[in-house]
Amino acid sequence: MFKRLLQLPLEGHSSIFLFGPRGTGKTSWIKEALHDNLYLDLLDFSVYSSLVANPGKLENLIPANYKKWVIIDEVQRVPELLNEVHRLIEKNKTRFLLTGSSARSLRKRGINLLAGRALTYHMHPLVIQEIGEQFDINHALRYGLLPASIGHADPKKYLESYVQTYIREEVLQEGLTRNIGAFSRFLEAASFSQGNVLNFSDIARELSLNRSLVADYFDILDDLLLAKRLNPFALRAKRQVVSHQKFYFFDAGAYKTICPSGPLDTVAELDGAAIETLFLQSLLAINDYLQLDYQTYFWRTSSGTEVDFVIYGKRGLHAFELKRSATVHTKDLRGLKSFKEDYPEAQLHMLFFGKHKEYHGTIEVTPFTDGLKELPQMLA
Repeated sequence: MFKRLLQLPLEGHSSIFLFGPRGTGKTSWIKEALHDNLYLDLLDFSVYSSLVANPGKLENLIPANYKKWVIIDEVQRVPELLNEVHRLIEKNKTRFLLTGSSARSLRKRGINLLAGRALTYHMHPLVIQEIGEQFDINHALRYGLLPASIGHADPKKYLESYVQTYIREEVLQEGLTRNIGAFSRFLEAASFSQGNVLNFSDIARELSLNRSLVADYFDILDDLLLAKRLNPFALRAKRQVVSHQKFYFFDAGAYKTICPSGPLDTVAELDGAAIETLFLQSLLAINDYLQLDYQTYFWRTSSGTEVDFVIYGKRGLHAFELKRSATVHTKDLRGLKSFKEDYPEAQLHMLFFGKHKEYHGTIEVTPFTDGLKELPQMLA
C-alpha cells in the first residue's frame, strides 16, 4: 500500500468531489481513510440498477440522523443522483464524498447544482514521493505510474487490459460515440501527437474523418480525464508564439500501450514523449496535492524556439526543459535562455539523464529522478 499525498478536508462540513481516471487509487484511498462510512459503489450492478431506476431511493439507503460520510463511487454512472445529493445536503446536512472518472455526463446534467456545496479534488497516478524506494525510472517510463502497474507480475498485460476495458468500453458505456472502430483508430493517431502541438485538420485528414469529429474525440479524452492539453504561454509575449495546444495522455504507461511501435520508431522518439509525460503527470499531481495553484503551459515561438513546460502562479514563474541525454550542450540551453530574455524573473530548470547536478549560468541542471524528488521544493 502506498502512502498517498492526497489530503481531503474530512473534518469539514462541505461535501467533496474526488475526480481521477480509473485505476489511480481513489477507491483504495477512500476505503482506507473512511472504512467505517457508508459506501455505495455504482460499479456494483445491484446498487447501480436500483438507483438508476429510482434516484430518490438514495435517501432510503442512508440511516436516519446519519452524521458520517456517504460515499458514492463513480457517481457519473447515475448523474441524476446529483439532484438527490443536492436535496439531502440542504435537508439533512448530509456530507457526501462523490468520486468520478468522467466529468462529461456530470457537467452536462447538473454538476453546477452543487456549486459552493462541494469542494473539488483530483487523484493522479503515483508520484515518486509516494513510491519511495520502489521507484524505478525505466519501469516508470515503460509502464507508467498507475498503482497496479507497480510491482505487477505482468504490467504490459495489465495496461493492455486497462486500455481495452476502460478507455474503449467506457466510451461505449457512456454513449460518447457509436463508432468504436473510428475512435480506436483515433486513439492511435492521438498517441503520435503526444508531446506535440495539435493540428486537428492533419489528424482528420490522416483518418479520413471530419475535423469537428476529431475535435469532439479530443474533448472526450479530456472529459474522461485521460488527457491533458496545454495552452501556449503568451503572457506579455515579446515574440510571436504558436496558438495551438499541446497534447498528452495522462500517464506514460497508458501512452506507451496505446502508441503502436515498430522497427521504424526510434527509442529517442518514444522515450522523449514518455519522459515529458512522466514529468508532466508528476508536476500536475504535486501542484494539486500541495495546492500550489500553478497553471501549466508550454512555450514555443513561431520560429521554433521552445521550452517544454512553463508554470505560472502567485508563487512565481518556472520554465522546465527535459533532455534524454546524459550530457548538456550549448544548443540544449537555447530555449531556456531565450525564455529568460523575455521573462527575466523566471527560474530556469533542466532535467537530464546525467548523474550529477550542473549549473550553467542561471540554469540549474538536475538528474531526472532527483528532479522529480525535488519538485515540491522547487515549486514551493
